[in-house]
Amino acid sequence: MTILPPDLPDRWAAVIAAISPAGSAGSAGAADPAPYAQALLTRWAEPHRAYHTPTHLAAVLTHLDTLADHPADPDLVRLAAWFHDAVYDPERDTNEERSARLAERALAELGVGDEDVAEVARLVRLTVTHDPDDGDTNGEALCDADLAVLASAPEDYAAYASAVRTEYAFVPDPDFRTGRAAVLAQLLAMPRLFRTPYGTSHWEDAARHNLTTELLLLSP
Repeated sequence: MTILPPDLPDRWAAVIAAISPAGSAGSAGAADPAPYAQALLTRWAEPHRAYHTPTHLAAVLTHLDTLADHPADPDLVRLAAWFHDAVYDPERDTNEERSARLAERALAELGVGDEDVAEVARLVRLTVTHDPDDGDTNGEALCDADLAVLASAPEDYAAYASAVRTEYAFVPDPDFRTGRAAVLAQLLAMPRLFRTPYGTSHWEDAARHNLTTELLLLSP
Protein backbone atom coordinates (compact mmCIF):
# COMPACT_ATOMS: atom_id res chain seq x y z
CA MET A 1 0.00 0.00 0.00
CA THR A 2 1.37 3.39 -1.02
CA ILE A 3 1.61 5.94 1.79
CA LEU A 4 0.88 9.48 0.59
CA PRO A 5 2.98 12.28 2.07
CA PRO A 6 0.30 14.18 4.02
CA ASP A 7 1.17 17.68 2.85
CA LEU A 8 0.80 17.02 -0.88
CA PRO A 9 -2.87 18.10 -1.23
CA ASP A 10 -2.07 21.36 0.58
CA ARG A 11 0.95 21.94 -1.63
CA TRP A 12 -1.20 21.42 -4.71
CA ALA A 13 -3.85 23.86 -3.47
CA ALA A 14 -1.20 26.47 -2.70
CA VAL A 15 0.48 26.32 -6.09
CA ILE A 16 -2.83 26.42 -7.97
CA ALA A 17 -3.89 29.45 -5.92
CA ALA A 18 -0.57 31.15 -6.66
CA ILE A 19 -0.78 30.54 -10.41
CA SER A 20 -4.51 30.87 -10.94
CA PRO A 21 -6.44 32.66 -8.18
CA ALA A 22 -9.55 32.09 -10.31
CA GLY A 23 -8.96 28.36 -9.91
CA SER A 24 -8.90 28.48 -6.11
CA ALA A 25 -11.51 26.49 -4.24
CA GLY A 26 -14.75 28.38 -3.94
CA SER A 27 -14.23 30.68 -6.91
CA ALA A 28 -17.40 31.12 -8.93
CA GLY A 29 -17.37 29.19 -12.19
CA ALA A 30 -13.94 27.64 -11.61
CA ALA A 31 -13.16 23.97 -11.33
CA ASP A 32 -12.42 22.86 -7.77
CA PRO A 33 -8.69 21.98 -7.68
CA ALA A 34 -9.08 19.36 -4.93
CA PRO A 35 -10.40 16.55 -7.18
CA TYR A 36 -7.53 17.20 -9.58
CA ALA A 37 -5.04 16.68 -6.76
CA GLN A 38 -6.74 13.42 -5.85
CA ALA A 39 -6.75 12.26 -9.46
CA LEU A 40 -3.06 13.04 -9.83
CA LEU A 41 -2.16 11.34 -6.56
CA THR A 42 -4.14 8.28 -7.61
CA ARG A 43 -2.00 8.12 -10.74
CA TRP A 44 1.21 8.55 -8.75
CA ALA A 45 0.13 5.72 -6.43
CA GLU A 46 -0.58 3.15 -9.16
CA PRO A 47 0.43 -0.36 -8.06
CA HIS A 48 2.98 -0.91 -10.85
CA ARG A 49 5.10 1.96 -9.55
CA ALA A 50 7.99 1.38 -7.16
CA TYR A 51 10.08 4.51 -7.65
CA HIS A 52 7.83 6.95 -9.55
CA THR A 53 5.52 7.27 -6.55
CA PRO A 54 4.13 10.11 -4.41
CA THR A 55 7.36 9.88 -2.40
CA HIS A 56 9.32 10.81 -5.53
CA LEU A 57 6.90 13.67 -6.23
CA ALA A 58 7.33 14.97 -2.68
CA ALA A 59 11.12 14.70 -2.99
CA VAL A 60 11.15 16.67 -6.25
CA LEU A 61 8.99 19.38 -4.68
CA THR A 62 11.33 19.55 -1.68
CA HIS A 63 14.34 19.87 -3.98
CA LEU A 64 12.54 22.66 -5.83
CA ASP A 65 12.10 24.47 -2.53
CA THR A 66 15.88 24.29 -2.16
CA LEU A 67 16.30 25.65 -5.69
CA ALA A 68 13.48 28.21 -5.44
CA ASP A 69 15.75 31.20 -6.07
CA HIS A 70 16.93 29.82 -9.41
CA PRO A 71 13.91 29.50 -11.73
CA ALA A 72 12.20 32.51 -13.24
CA ASP A 73 8.79 31.00 -12.44
CA PRO A 74 9.12 28.70 -9.41
CA ASP A 75 5.40 27.97 -9.12
CA LEU A 76 5.17 26.92 -12.77
CA VAL A 77 8.10 24.59 -12.16
CA ARG A 78 6.28 23.13 -9.15
CA LEU A 79 3.23 22.51 -11.32
CA ALA A 80 5.42 20.78 -13.88
CA ALA A 81 6.75 18.55 -11.11
CA TRP A 82 3.21 17.44 -10.29
CA PHE A 83 2.66 16.38 -13.89
CA HIS A 84 6.11 15.20 -15.00
CA ASP A 85 5.49 11.51 -14.20
CA ALA A 86 1.71 11.65 -13.87
CA VAL A 87 1.46 9.18 -16.74
CA TYR A 88 3.95 6.39 -16.19
CA ASP A 89 4.05 3.02 -17.90
CA PRO A 90 7.56 1.52 -18.06
CA GLU A 91 6.54 -0.46 -21.14
CA ARG A 92 5.87 2.70 -23.18
CA ASP A 93 8.10 5.53 -24.36
CA THR A 94 5.37 8.18 -24.61
CA ASN A 95 4.97 8.91 -20.90
CA GLU A 96 6.31 12.46 -20.96
CA GLU A 97 4.20 13.44 -23.97
CA ARG A 98 1.07 11.95 -22.43
CA SER A 99 1.86 13.65 -19.11
CA ALA A 100 2.29 16.99 -20.89
CA ARG A 101 -1.06 16.59 -22.65
CA LEU A 102 -2.70 15.74 -19.33
CA ALA A 103 -1.25 18.95 -17.89
CA GLU A 104 -2.56 20.97 -20.83
CA ARG A 105 -6.09 19.66 -20.33
CA ALA A 106 -6.22 19.83 -16.55
CA LEU A 107 -4.62 23.24 -16.12
CA ALA A 108 -6.84 24.83 -18.76
CA GLU A 109 -9.88 23.52 -16.86
CA LEU A 110 -8.46 25.04 -13.67
CA GLY A 111 -8.25 28.49 -15.23
CA VAL A 112 -4.48 28.64 -15.70
CA GLY A 113 -3.54 31.07 -18.47
CA ASP A 114 -2.51 29.79 -21.90
CA GLU A 115 1.12 30.93 -21.62
CA ASP A 116 1.52 29.31 -18.23
CA VAL A 117 -0.07 26.07 -19.44
CA ALA A 118 2.31 26.01 -22.40
CA GLU A 119 5.31 26.53 -20.13
CA VAL A 120 4.30 23.73 -17.76
CA ALA A 121 3.80 21.37 -20.70
CA ARG A 122 7.17 22.37 -22.17
CA LEU A 123 8.87 21.62 -18.87
CA VAL A 124 7.21 18.21 -18.62
CA ARG A 125 8.40 17.34 -22.12
CA LEU A 126 11.91 18.48 -21.18
CA THR A 127 12.21 15.58 -18.74
CA VAL A 128 12.63 13.26 -21.72
CA THR A 129 16.24 14.44 -22.04
CA HIS A 130 16.95 16.43 -18.86
CA ASP A 131 18.99 18.69 -21.13
CA PRO A 132 17.72 22.28 -20.83
CA ASP A 133 19.24 25.07 -22.88
CA ASP A 134 21.65 27.41 -21.13
CA GLY A 135 19.65 30.16 -19.48
CA ASP A 136 16.47 28.08 -19.24
CA THR A 137 16.25 28.58 -15.50
CA ASN A 138 12.85 26.90 -15.18
CA GLY A 139 14.09 23.84 -17.04
CA GLU A 140 17.35 23.76 -15.13
CA ALA A 141 15.52 23.74 -11.80
CA LEU A 142 13.06 21.00 -12.76
CA CYS A 143 15.71 18.75 -14.29
CA ASP A 144 18.06 19.19 -11.33
CA ALA A 145 15.29 18.45 -8.84
CA ASP A 146 14.26 15.34 -10.77
CA LEU A 147 17.85 14.04 -10.97
CA ALA A 148 18.78 14.91 -7.39
CA VAL A 149 18.06 11.29 -6.36
CA LEU A 150 21.29 10.38 -8.16
CA ALA A 151 23.20 12.23 -5.45
CA SER A 152 21.58 10.32 -2.58
CA ALA A 153 23.55 8.66 0.19
CA PRO A 154 24.77 5.24 -1.00
CA GLU A 155 22.09 3.25 0.83
CA ASP A 156 19.34 5.52 -0.51
CA TYR A 157 20.77 5.31 -4.01
CA ALA A 158 20.77 1.52 -3.73
CA ALA A 159 17.10 1.62 -2.74
CA TYR A 160 16.37 3.87 -5.73
CA ALA A 161 18.18 1.50 -8.12
CA SER A 162 16.30 -1.47 -6.64
CA ALA A 163 12.96 0.31 -7.08
CA VAL A 164 13.77 1.04 -10.73
CA ARG A 165 14.53 -2.66 -11.24
CA THR A 166 11.18 -3.54 -9.65
CA GLU A 167 9.36 -1.30 -12.12
CA TYR A 168 11.08 -3.16 -14.95
CA ALA A 169 10.48 -6.64 -13.52
CA PHE A 170 9.00 -7.70 -16.87
CA VAL A 171 12.44 -7.28 -18.50
CA PRO A 172 14.76 -10.31 -18.30
CA ASP A 173 17.82 -9.68 -16.18
CA PRO A 174 20.43 -9.74 -18.99
CA ASP A 175 18.39 -7.28 -21.05
CA PHE A 176 17.81 -5.03 -18.06
CA ARG A 177 21.50 -4.94 -17.19
CA THR A 178 22.38 -4.01 -20.76
CA GLY A 179 19.72 -1.30 -20.96
CA ARG A 180 20.43 0.11 -17.53
CA ALA A 181 24.16 0.23 -18.23
CA ALA A 182 23.46 2.20 -21.40
CA VAL A 183 21.37 4.71 -19.44
CA LEU A 184 24.08 5.12 -16.81
CA ALA A 185 26.78 5.54 -19.45
CA GLN A 186 24.69 8.16 -21.22
CA LEU A 187 24.27 10.10 -17.98
CA LEU A 188 27.97 9.90 -17.17
CA ALA A 189 28.80 11.16 -20.66
CA MET A 190 26.91 14.39 -20.06
CA PRO A 191 29.30 17.30 -19.44
CA ARG A 192 27.12 18.33 -16.50
CA LEU A 193 24.39 16.39 -14.78
CA PHE A 194 23.21 19.49 -12.91
CA ARG A 195 22.78 23.01 -14.24
CA THR A 196 21.89 25.10 -11.21
CA PRO A 197 24.72 26.47 -9.05
CA TYR A 198 23.37 24.53 -6.06
CA GLY A 199 23.12 21.29 -8.01
CA THR A 200 26.60 21.69 -9.41
CA SER A 201 28.17 22.31 -6.01
CA HIS A 202 26.11 19.91 -3.89
CA TRP A 203 24.99 17.04 -6.13
CA GLU A 204 27.31 16.60 -9.12
CA ASP A 205 30.20 14.71 -7.49
CA ALA A 206 28.00 12.41 -5.40
CA ALA A 207 25.80 11.59 -8.39
CA ARG A 208 28.75 10.69 -10.59
CA HIS A 209 30.16 8.49 -7.83
CA ASN A 210 26.83 6.64 -7.47
CA LEU A 211 26.37 6.23 -11.22
CA THR A 212 29.90 4.91 -11.65
CA THR A 213 29.45 2.45 -8.77
CA GLU A 214 26.18 1.11 -10.17
CA LEU A 215 27.70 0.77 -13.62
CA LEU A 216 30.58 -1.26 -12.19
CA LEU A 217 28.14 -3.49 -10.32
CA LEU A 218 26.29 -4.16 -13.55
CA SER A 219 29.44 -5.26 -15.33
CA PRO A 220 29.77 -9.02 -15.96
